[in-house]
Amino acid sequence: MSVSIGQPVPDFTAQATGDTTVNLAALKGKQVVIYFYPKASTPGCTTEGGDFRDRKADFEAANTVILGVSRDGIRAQENFKAKQAFNFELISDKDETVCGLFDVIKLKKLYGKEHLGIERSTFLIDAEGKLAQEWRKVKVAGHAQEVLEAAQELAG
Repeated sequence: MSVSIGQPVPDFTAQATGDTTVNLAALKGKQVVIYFYPKASTPGCTTEGGDFRDRKADFEAANTVILGVSRDGIRAQENFKAKQAFNFELISDKDETVCGLFDVIKLKKLYGKEHLGIERSTFLIDAEGKLAQEWRKVKVAGHAQEVLEAAQELAG
């Protein structure tokens, strides 16, 4: 079962950085951007996170919370967040609960070997908790700006 546009996103609770627990239902009334990235502290993921970090004030002005998700453990997420000065929480999804909900675990090829990993993807959830937009197979360049514009449009 995976989320689809216009449908309510099932509630989930997940461990996040800053000694917090993210509960999707508790964020109702705000728009939520959930972006999935393959691995903390890798070049593409660092760039993508930085792009979201640098636009946080604009996302907040559009009533939008940013959450990053990967399968890294909480310690790796904390280190990544601190080193990059990310101003939003990162979810540690080691058991792939959140990844499964959004169907982002895909068969990938790296150096000729196949493995299951996170396909870089972003989801925009409206203030009612419904999936408003999704981006799959994301290319990092310009992506955060595109998501910001969609969030601003959705916020009216």
